[in-house]
This record gives sequence, C-alpha cells and structure tokens, in this order.
Amino acid sequence: MKKLLLASAASALVAGAATAGGHADVKIGVFLGFTGPIESLVAEMGPAAEMAISEVNGAGTFLGGKSVEAIRGDTTCVDAAAATATAERLITSDGVSGIVGGDCSGVTGAALQNVAVPNGMVMISPSATSPGLSHANNEDNGLFFRTAPSDARQGVVMTEVLMEQGINEVAVTYTNNDYGKGLADSFQAAFEAAGGTVTISAAHEDGKADYSAEVGALASAGGERLVVAGYVDQGGAGVVRGAIETGAFDTFHFPDGMIGESLTDQFGSDIDGSTGQVPGTDSPGASQFAAMADGFDGTSPFAAESYDAAALILLAMQAAGSEDPAAYKEKVMMVANAPGEQIFPGDLAKALEILAAGGDVDYVGASAVELIGPGESAGNYRQIEVKGGKIETVQYR
Repeated sequence: MKKLLLASAASALVAGAATAGGHADVKIGVFLGFTGPIESLVAEMGPAAEMAISEVNGAGTFLGGKSVEAIRGDTTCVDAAAATATAERLITSDGVSGIVGGDCSGVTGAALQNVAVPNGMVMISPSATSPGLSHANNEDNGLFFRTAPSDARQGVVMTEVLMEQGINEVAVTYTNNDYGKGLADSFQAAFEAAGGTVTISAAHEDGKADYSAEVGALASAGGERLVVAGYVDQGGAGVVRGAIETGAFDTFHFPDGMIGESLTDQFGSDIDGSTGQVPGTDSPGASQFAAMADGFDGTSPFAAESYDAAALILLAMQAAGSEDPAAYKEKVMMVANAPGEQIFPGDLAKALEILAAGGDVDYVGASAVELIGPGESAGNYRQIEVKGGKIETVQYR
C-alpha cells in the first residue's frame, strides 16, 4: 500500500463525532465541504451521515460488537490541494476504514485519484455528480461509488421540466469547474436534441464581488429563462442577484447545487416562478428519514444520500465480516441491490443481524438506493418551483 505524506494540521479542518471515550474500533471519514460554496448544504449532510453511524453503534452488533467513530474532514468543495491533504490526513493519521464523500466533483476526483486509489480506500460520495466520474470505476479498482445520480441524467430531467413548461430558449451560466461544465454540457446536449435552443453557455468564477459583466453577456444573448448551474452560497447566487437587479432575467432554472433554504433566504419572492430539480424521492424511506432527522433538516438536498452513503459502507463491512476496504468493496453492490430483505432508515440494526447470519439485504434507504453500472445511483429527482418565496415540491421524476 503506497504511503502518502501526512497532511499538516494547517491544511485540514479537524472535527470528530466520537463515540464514548473516544476510542472506537472502526473510523469512518465524513469528507465534505464544511466550509466553501455549499457550506449550507453540508451543514445538513454531515449530521445525516453521522446519524447512520450512531444508529449502527446503537445496535451493538456491528462486526461482533465493534464501535464506530465519525471523523470529519473538510473538502472545501473547490480546493483540490486542500481536499487531497485532508484525505491524506483521514487515511494516514486518523486511520479511517472508509470515506463518505467527497461532495463536489472536482475535489472528489482529486482525492480519489491521488489518495484513495493509491491507499486502497473505499469512497462513497453522496453528491459528486459530474458525468466524468462515471468512468472512474474503470480506474479505481472498484473503490468508488456514489448515491447521487450522474449529471448526464440531470441534464435530461432539466430538459423535460423546461420543455413541459413551454420553455424552448434559455441562457446558461455555470460555475467554472468539473461540476458546472459537466452539467452544462449534459444539459445543452439533451436540450438541443429535444429541439430547444441554448443562446449562450458561459462560465462564471466563484468568489467575485461583481458579476455585472457575466450578467451583461447573458442578457445580450437572451432567453426565456436563465439556467444557473452554480453554487447557492457562491457565484451562482451572485449571478442571480445581478440578473434581478438589472432586470436581465426574472425567472430562473436551478439545478441541484443551487437548491436549498439559503436560496429563498437570499431572494425570497423575487424568484417566484423559477423552477429546478434536485435528487430526491417520495419513497417510504424518504419520509421515514425526514421523521428521524434530529438536529438537521432531513429534506435538505443530499442529506438522504449522505445517510445512505454511510449506511452502505457499514453494511458492506458487516457483509464482508471485515472493515478492510479490500474485502468489503466487493459487498457494496450486493447490499445495495436486490435480492434480499428491504432495509429502510431505522432498520440498520435489523440489517446487521441479517448479514451476520449470512442472509441478504436490499438496502433501499432514504433515497431509494439502486446502484447501476459503475456503482452509481440510477437517479430520482424532486422537481421544485418557487412560490411565495418558498421552495415547493411539484412532483418526483
């Protein structure tokens, strides 16, 4: 196993959700952007993953009675070097046996290639959606999975939503990284194939104080709606603010990175009539998970997927009888899919017993988990519309 340099303390955020006494038998990394452009979403995602870990600890039957500790690591969402250093720390210093994360696509890919694969570490991402990661399984030795669907699927869903509303011409702005570019390209291909017109597809940089130049270019190109493939706590919000203030656009379409309570906190009824979609289901597991959520919002984007990512790692370990990633990576697809007894949020103790006895489980979880092809979600989406300054669910797809 390749030995990597230990990350310095200055390069990583260290926060633990430790078991009693702080001496767990198994450690799981919760590797998410606790700072950065999706900080408001991660505030719900981190506790969701940790809730699955607490549920398993409460059962007392994990790997013959071993305890589990969650170790947080900050991806920053956007800084690949910082994320790589954090992943190194989680593996080489903290000694984790699996990683929930990363979150944003670029940092996830960097950590996977530079740290997880050389160290033989399993990663299950709840929110990295770049289509490019669909091919990672060809090079990752079967170590990478994701409970969120690829943006190749989201591009098709976006097209369906807009076309059904009679929107045939749009402008597109996207954050200039793997997530934004991948989603913008997937959407444009699907939208144009369906007969729509993309008047402009232009990148924006995060962290700017002024987006008037970007808004000016988008306004000149025109369109019935502005598609904003960005981050709700960063440049995406800046572009929306500039478009509203100048009157360039009054309705928008928001992909997953823009949907969260922070969106309506910032813009309220100014974005009424805007639409969007985010991974989600109306499955029994989704409502059970929302009811179980304690101290966080179980309906927040990617919270369900975060719980499911942690649960899959732990159930795969139980199925393998080992916390060794080389052993349990082979069990992730098995516990995620049929055949077996269906497992929902709150059922992890039952699942541990079934697996310990040599039985099979079909983990449905909070997000109606079904892993396909290269170990990623088949893809379910919640369609939203902003009405009266609030995000309302229209339907599920």
